[in-house]
Amino acid sequence: MIQSMTGFGKHVIQLPSKKITVELKSLNSKNLDLNARMPSAYREKELDLRKMIASSLVRGKVDFGLYVEYTGAETSSVINKEAVRAYMVQLAAIADGDDLRLMEMALRMPDSMKTEREDIDEEEYEAILVALKQALVEINTFRSAEGSVLEKDFIERVESLEQLLEKIVQIDPDRQTDVRERLEKAVADLKTDVDENRFEQELIYYLEKYDITEEKVRLKNHLDYFSGTLKSEDSNGKKLGFITQEIGREINTIGSKANYAPMQQLVVQMKDELEKIKEQMLNVL
Repeated sequence: MIQSMTGFGKHVIQLPSKKITVELKSLNSKNLDLNARMPSAYREKELDLRKMIASSLVRGKVDFGLYVEYTGAETSSVINKEAVRAYMVQLAAIADGDDLRLMEMALRMPDSMKTEREDIDEEEYEAILVALKQALVEINTFRSAEGSVLEKDFIERVESLEQLLEKIVQIDPDRQTDVRERLEKAVADLKTDVDENRFEQELIYYLEKYDITEEKVRLKNHLDYFSGTLKSEDSNGKKLGFITQEIGREINTIGSKANYAPMQQLVVQMKDELEKIKEQMLNVL
């Protein structure tokens, strides 16, 4: 079952003196691009938290936020004057307001408050891990739900490609007859004597050059392979992307060999369906 790279997860844990909130947001990306935002006092745990997120989400542009709100008096909090002044200067440059209003805004910013105790105790860190694990469960559930929608769309488009391929198979004999008749007419219009045996040999060579039997077989195999991979237990976005490229190659080759308007029209429809698959494929994990 495929997963989307788009997702959101959030979990909140209330401790005796503080509320800890963990948020995860993800969008599509070729690789894992993880951006972490947390209070400076918790940076010592950032590497471990990053590893935990990476092992679960694997790929995508991920924003990780750890927010701590003090709700008790277990630790004495003081205003981080330097940080507040810096925030006020920056806010004054982009917004109008008196000093009191600017200070209210600055106090809501990260690191505007600092505590005498900077170390994270074991109980608090375990709470953070619990919150992160639950947020990961939520974001993966979200990704799976989005993946189900993508899978349904892929199945419909692959079925459409199979139907178009069947139409190509049906009209291929007519195409070959049409090509033969056009060649014979062109030779007849020359009004010159032609060696029938030599003409027949050249005609066979020409028809073989534009034969699409192998392309039809390979395209059918690629479509079957795509459908089979889509049903696998793991999400194989990169693998599906490679198969999509192979499908595109066969469609392009059929189009270049077609030399027959009705078949070229079907090829255009196939390219349109494939392009929609490629667009959605960018979101698959």
